[in-house]
Amino acid sequence: MSETLILIPSRMAASRLPGKPLLKINNLSIISHVFRKAEQANIGEVVVATEDKEILDDVIKNGGKAVLTHKNHKTGTDRVYEAYKQLKIKNVEYILNLQGDEPNIDIDDIINLDRLMKKNNTNIGTLAAEINDISIEKNPNVVKAVIEKKLTKDNFPFALNFIRKTSLKKLKNIYHHIGIYSFKVDTLEKFVNLSQTKNEIENNLEQMRALDNEININVALANSTPIGVDTKEDYMAIKKIMEYK
Repeated sequence: MSETLILIPSRMAASRLPGKPLLKINNLSIISHVFRKAEQANIGEVVVATEDKEILDDVIKNGGKAVLTHKNHKTGTDRVYEAYKQLKIKNVEYILNLQGDEPNIDIDDIINLDRLMKKNNTNIGTLAAEINDISIEKNPNVVKAVIEKKLTKDNFPFALNFIRKTSLKKLKNIYHHIGIYSFKVDTLEKFVNLSQTKNEIENNLEQMRALDNEININVALANSTPIGVDTKEDYMAIKKIMEYK
């Protein structure tokens, strides 16, 4: 049976909201909320990969597992790969890179992505959700995925492109991209050894490195769009949702 390892990259030095992994919701840090959601998915071992001892200590204190990585990684995927090499866990075929700032991620979406990866023997997979708010089309902070065909609950089509600004009227099959990735281990090794591409650097979208090197990314339909905590306003919004629902 193919084994999955969930790795959650996390660091204190966020440009817009420094220290966000340790902000509390219901007296538990954001990163520990994400860790617990990943564990509840029950698809494999879960480990946080961090450059900060404060995050390591918090995760361990709350019953999780974490490893310290180098501070000089350019991307979260590079950090995930180092953690995988450190852990030396045998029989891992898939590595799921889960965002550390989305504490209300849908557990079923994690499970479904893992299921489709294994069913289709896929190299890289990610998630995208329906766009219900037309105002996000011009919002550069919301990444849009352009898919080869309409997403359904059971299909797993290719992404054609990832963009920050677009007109929903001009392009078909545009979805709200959710920054979660599942990699086959050999594809992850290939990916981190490729140079960053012009597209990746200019758009600050590391998935463009895969597309620019003709590595396909399959996309699964997510049930909902999790709130990523990038600003103080995001934090207050998700805190209200999770503490008062």
